[in-house]
Amino acid sequence: MLRGTSQVAKRARVAQTSKHFFSSSRHHAKPKGSSAYSKVAVTSALAGAVSAAVLLSSSQTVHSDAPSSSEASSSSYSSKTAVRKPGDDEALDSLAWGSNRNHVLSAGTQQPESLKTPTNVEWLQSVALRDLRLHNEHAACADARGDVYQWGDGFFGDIQTSGEPVLTLRGKNIVALQTTSSRVFALSASGRVYALSSSLSKQDLPAGTPTPASTPWWGTGWIWSTEQEHDFVEITTGEKLPWGEKFVSISAGNDHLLALTSSGRTFAHPINLNANSHGQMGSRKFDIPDHSLGHPHARHLLELTPKAIADPFAKSTPAIRRTSATAPESSPAVSLDDSSIHFSDRLFEIPALKGIQVNKIATGGRSSFVKTSEARVLGWGANEFGQIGLGGNITLDVITVPTEVILWRNTPQAMRTTCLDVYAGGDLTFFKVERSDGTAMPYVDVLACGNGQWGGLGNALFSNAQGTPLRAKNVSGLLEYSEQTKNLQPIYPYDISISPSGHVLLTLETIARSGPGGGGRDLLAWGANQDYQLGNGKRGSVASPMTLESADGQRFLLEKKRAEVRDLSGKVWKKGVEVEQRAVTGFGTSVVYWRICS
Repeated sequence: MLRGTSQVAKRARVAQTSKHFFSSSRHHAKPKGSSAYSKVAVTSALAGAVSAAVLLSSSQTVHSDAPSSSEASSSSYSSKTAVRKPGDDEALDSLAWGSNRNHVLSAGTQQPESLKTPTNVEWLQSVALRDLRLHNEHAACADARGDVYQWGDGFFGDIQTSGEPVLTLRGKNIVALQTTSSRVFALSASGRVYALSSSLSKQDLPAGTPTPASTPWWGTGWIWSTEQEHDFVEITTGEKLPWGEKFVSISAGNDHLLALTSSGRTFAHPINLNANSHGQMGSRKFDIPDHSLGHPHARHLLELTPKAIADPFAKSTPAIRRTSATAPESSPAVSLDDSSIHFSDRLFEIPALKGIQVNKIATGGRSSFVKTSEARVLGWGANEFGQIGLGGNITLDVITVPTEVILWRNTPQAMRTTCLDVYAGGDLTFFKVERSDGTAMPYVDVLACGNGQWGGLGNALFSNAQGTPLRAKNVSGLLEYSEQTKNLQPIYPYDISISPSGHVLLTLETIARSGPGGGGRDLLAWGANQDYQLGNGKRGSVASPMTLESADGQRFLLEKKRAEVRDLSGKVWKKGVEVEQRAVTGFGTSVVYWRICS
């Protein structure tokens, strides 16, 4: 089915057909759990005599100051921190705080430029999502039906609309999203990877071209109402994956994307010509579509050389700097248009990782990490702040080959360290590790490395560079008493979200042993706070993890329950769905939303 929609008609259609989202004027109270977590030092003299856990208390007071009256009057949101009324178990209230200069937190409503404390998000009330991602000027989410919506000033550009999220990809059963400055990547339940532009003006379908949902010879999307109105592409591999293998995870940096298959293979995708500036792709040679030849199957061989290799004397002083005699000539690739989603349409398996079983991938802004099935971590890419975690003796700014990160430095020889997970964002990297010497209860540490200029390392210091992973305070070595086992058990971090702008949200798994009807997951925050993204009503950065508090001084707990879920069009999707609150960070922003449990 062919379309020849003009730019003017497209803008008019978007303005007229923007979805109106379900919202409620009720603002409920947030339940207060009683689950306690503790940090206990057990000595040999007290072994066997510990009968209670000591509550961990932050040394810093969290203030939940409400926005000023002038800000409250200009906002259609509730200015109160969400505190749900007892017994109101069906309410699904999402919260947001931090920068709103680009209307990423508010969609279609008037809102102050900064939210100082956690504030109700009306357009997400009674809504549970599959995923939510925030970038600097745009954002995207996948609703309960797996449809993708986009919004934000950077997304709309000069197009005049209501500002409400726009449905840009439907019928693909999307389960995960990743955002970059120019793209939105979506992973479907069937393992397909799609790419959309982050700008609405670049999503117009060229006149006379088939819609992405149909084929040139037979378009059936209009029969099943799956015809797309926005341009997108599917990112595939050069060779077809074996039977039963599919992509199960994606992670995007500033300019590159990693994808993991169900068989443990790792692939990379170049988003633009800067994708391998620091060797973060793990390979140099790729092939991309050659649109200049006018042949649909023509390919162009592209070599992306890391800057440190192309010009090894770039950081030398002018007195000794010289141009390498073997420096490569300017590549003809500079004339290629990498701003389009059609720039590259393939995922390439990383050569150094062939034969290595991987079960977790993570990307920083210009770095890449994988965790193997043997609980080892490999990292490569930018390392000028020590974000790869190779130690203080490694002074290389660029690591071009996947290199193992040693996580058992400064520990006794008998101590065994097992990496449970790896998280990355911007120039910060976190490792969740379990330590055990075989003689006592194992405990869990959170190790951090990279740029801690704004306190993002969580070690009470503001360090510009940290090459050796160090323990984050207040979230490492935590124990709690278990009624089931009658002893102390370690508290595991449930999730860590790292903002590219330098703040961190960590959720503790304090709900696992809280018993029926009680408790929740504690939310801790630290790092940069110039835009009130820590939610404490202040603007000073914090170098140690602090527990968030509600307006009445109670611990800020994230819940898990069953409730009725609506999609973003306001229609009931299902009832009795298991959902949980998840915390996610953006550029100076923080959001707690309800996510559908898989």
